[in-house]
Amino acid sequence: MFEDITLPSILPVGAFLFNLLFLLIAIPIEAYVYHLRLKFDKKTSTFYAIAVNIFSGVLGWVIFFFIEPVLPVELKADLIGYVFFNIFKSPNAQGMIILTTFSIFFATFLMKFFLLRIFVFSLSDDLKIGKDKQEIQVLQRQKWRILSRARFQGTNLVTTTLIANSLSYTGITLILLLRNR
Repeated sequence: MFEDITLPSILPVGAFLFNLLFLLIAIPIEAYVYHLRLKFDKKTSTFYAIAVNIFSGVLGWVIFFFIEPVLPVELKADLIGYVFFNIFKSPNAQGMIILTTFSIFFATFLMKFFLLRIFVFSLSDDLKIGKDKQEIQVLQRQKWRILSRARFQGTNLVTTTLIANSLSYTGITLILLLRNR
């Protein structure tokens, strides 16, 4: 599998810089939404926004590099033409790009939701395990509270992640529209 991997002769510096720009747009927007809706402090909100965006970005690029070699030649040519030169060769490519964009939006939303959920519950102070009996009884009550709060926070996390992802994608779309003028 790894024998076929070759180093690229051309580096897509523009794509790297736009990805960095998108991260610089998405992180403050999503951190603000996390701070506002989930009542995290600013430092925690920023940490969650950075972690969620970096991990989802890396996962997205890994998925892209596994999917790109199996694409048909016409789609590959359109994709490369768009990434390097901002040009679509075939008229059907824009419809495919729009469909792909919706798919990427929902895939990113799901990735960010699950990553945020994992981060919130794994980094929570409520999950520390005590060893005394009193601590065990307290832990059972805490466990019940955590589960009830998890149900509430689960719906809250879904809504918050959807709002944050939508706002950051709107900001990125505005930047792309300004780029095309």
